[in-house]
Amino acid sequence: MDIRFSPQELAFQQEVRDFLITGCPADIRHKVEHELQLAREDHIRWQQSLAARGWAGVNWPVEHGGTGWSPVQKYIFSMECALAHTPRIVPFGLGMVGPVICNFGNDAQKQRFLPDILASRIWWCQGYSEPNSGSDLASLQTRAVRDGDYYVVNGTKTWTTMAQWADWIFCLVRTGGPELKPQAGISFLLIDMKTPGVRVSPIRLLDGTPEVNEVLLENVRVPVENRIGEENRGWSCAKYLLSHERTGIAQVARSRVRMARLRRLAADTAAGAQGTLLEDAFFLRRLADLETELLALEYTELRTLANLSAGKSPGPASSILKIKGTEVAQGIDELFVELAGHYALPFVPAQFQQGFDGSPVGPGAAIAAAGTYFNNRKASIYGGSNEIQRNIIAKEVLGL
Repeated sequence: MDIRFSPQELAFQQEVRDFLITGCPADIRHKVEHELQLAREDHIRWQQSLAARGWAGVNWPVEHGGTGWSPVQKYIFSMECALAHTPRIVPFGLGMVGPVICNFGNDAQKQRFLPDILASRIWWCQGYSEPNSGSDLASLQTRAVRDGDYYVVNGTKTWTTMAQWADWIFCLVRTGGPELKPQAGISFLLIDMKTPGVRVSPIRLLDGTPEVNEVLLENVRVPVENRIGEENRGWSCAKYLLSHERTGIAQVARSRVRMARLRRLAADTAAGAQGTLLEDAFFLRRLADLETELLALEYTELRTLANLSAGKSPGPASSILKIKGTEVAQGIDELFVELAGHYALPFVPAQFQQGFDGSPVGPGAAIAAAGTYFNNRKASIYGGSNEIQRNIIAKEVLGL
């Protein structure tokens, strides 16, 4: 595999770099670089800047406003965005429901929803997990009963990220009877969060923020025209969405940036009489092991891009990327905590708003280390737990 960029790809890389200098507002880049929490408006400003440039629909078909980029161009774009400290694109609209509507929606649904999603005028959230249905998603119990031109929906969705900001939610609901196998009785619905019967209850995390929520649906009337695809065939939409979600969870570019910063800080952090942490054999060995894993992950991502370039789906490789991507990211979190030392022990949620102040040790480093460590423990669970991904690999790769 030739991993060198062509002259055209290098020209595209420079085009992206030039845009990011002014395309992403400096105050937003500052927040990302110093691990400050972003407001809803920060995400929208960045994504609308991308939309104005024609770069919001990275994975969308050109006919619906997509970029038409090759997999290599997408890779370059993600890498340059990470290096420039831009926010991650909020995935629920542009990265999840948008591509599903492009692929499974009818013409009326595409005309109604896609322009607002592309322009980030509507904020979406994902209604998949339930209190007793997370990793085993096919066991979900939220039910939609047909009543003329409407579905009446009852159930609960949980761990719903950013639902407190959402205008719409896309949901997996059970429409089939008990005679159908679980995957065959699920439909994919789009629900306006302002519909009577929708209630959002925040779930406070350790940093004090309601990043995730519980969404209660009580006799919520949803027009049948808001169903994407055929009734009882929503599992196809779910699988399509999740394969691309798991590929994105790898976050190779972001991990590379964090790893480079970790090395810089370790070179300035004292480790007793032995010198800096970067000169400590034990710490250096762990750092080197993690860098090796990250490099292997990057090559796996490049092989996946090669398959996508040939018109193939990510397949089980997306599960590998999901597992290793989250493990590498959590490994980096652990080394940041070790670097902060005893300052990482007292975590004060209110101070998390201050973010990382650049200090190699002390309260600034501790705030970033503790907050990020705690928050990222969830990464090995969402998008399908790593245990479930290992089952997929065992079945589809090893044939077990």
